[in-house]
Amino acid sequence: MKKLWLKVLIGTSILSVAISYSFLKRKQIPKKRLIDIIGNTPLIYLKSLSEQTGKEIYAKCEFMNPGSSMKDRTALALIKSGFQQGLLGVKNNTIYEGTSGSTGVSLTLIGNSLGCKCKLYLQNDLAQEKYNILQTCGAFIEKVPPVSIVDSEHFCKKAEKQALKEGGYYADQFHNLANQEAHFQTGKEIYEQTLGQIDCFIMSSGTGGSIAGISQYLKSKNKNIKIVLADPPGSSLKNHVNTGVCYTYQEAEGHRLKNPFDTVIEGCGLNRLTSNYNQAKIDYGFTIEDQESIQMAQQLIEKEGLFVGASSAMNCVAVLKAAKKFPECKVFVTILCDSGQRYLSKFYNKEYLQQHQIQY
Repeated sequence: MKKLWLKVLIGTSILSVAISYSFLKRKQIPKKRLIDIIGNTPLIYLKSLSEQTGKEIYAKCEFMNPGSSMKDRTALALIKSGFQQGLLGVKNNTIYEGTSGSTGVSLTLIGNSLGCKCKLYLQNDLAQEKYNILQTCGAFIEKVPPVSIVDSEHFCKKAEKQALKEGGYYADQFHNLANQEAHFQTGKEIYEQTLGQIDCFIMSSGTGGSIAGISQYLKSKNKNIKIVLADPPGSSLKNHVNTGVCYTYQEAEGHRLKNPFDTVIEGCGLNRLTSNYNQAKIDYGFTIEDQESIQMAQQLIEKEGLFVGASSAMNCVAVLKAAKKFPECKVFVTILCDSGQRYLSKFYNKEYLQQHQIQY
């Protein structure tokens, strides 16, 4: 009997050690948070555009970031910059920014995950969905009339002034170079996903950070890669690229129909050079008319199953033009910046477009 109990005791001890060892060796589930899944978005083949041009057309799906836009990369870099400079911390956790919507959404969501609050200043003529999203996510927002950047009531000037007044952190997406630095990684992803075979990259410019960072990385790998700018009507960046002069005829007194631009495209195009944009290496630029972007948006829905934002559609129109302009190029890549869900009341609204003499 004693021998039997001894065997049971030894067996139980061995089993206990084995279970403990197994528990210690158990693989730990990765504890990823929101900031850990930003980037590394997929690159997809656009079959209809490829067949239309006889080229290989690809698009990087930045709308698949957790905040549904490319601006997640920018916002995370801006917030990290604030912490690194000591401008954000326990005693000061408020971020101030002037935005057209997407950067504000990303700043708010990422800020929430890191214990920060956002006070945002936006033009009062944006798609209503953007205001709704920001308020739902907990941002304080103030709408201001669209005015020139030299006006003290410009949404960026308002954000900067309020940050100084209240002792907050002004993220300054237009001039904070952390913006373009974040997109070196975007460029690296594109280069690796195309196996280094990319010949031409096309996208629009808002702050200039995305096209600056991506173009710098791609050119560092192959100086012959063409970088093409897609620009909306009224913006003068295309002229700056092609002629060296940052000016367009809409700047002439009495010619501009609305401020800032004569376009229904939101979030891109400028009539000034930002610190981020000045880092970009761009070879050529196209102005894309609103009607072309509207038609492309429908094509992407019907033939690719992609419901994307206004600037994404504009980017794809520019791809078609770049394919004709640079026949020697074979592999083209563009950016699908965000989802179409933020543009239902304007870009995808038939009545709104008809008011601006645009067919839907």
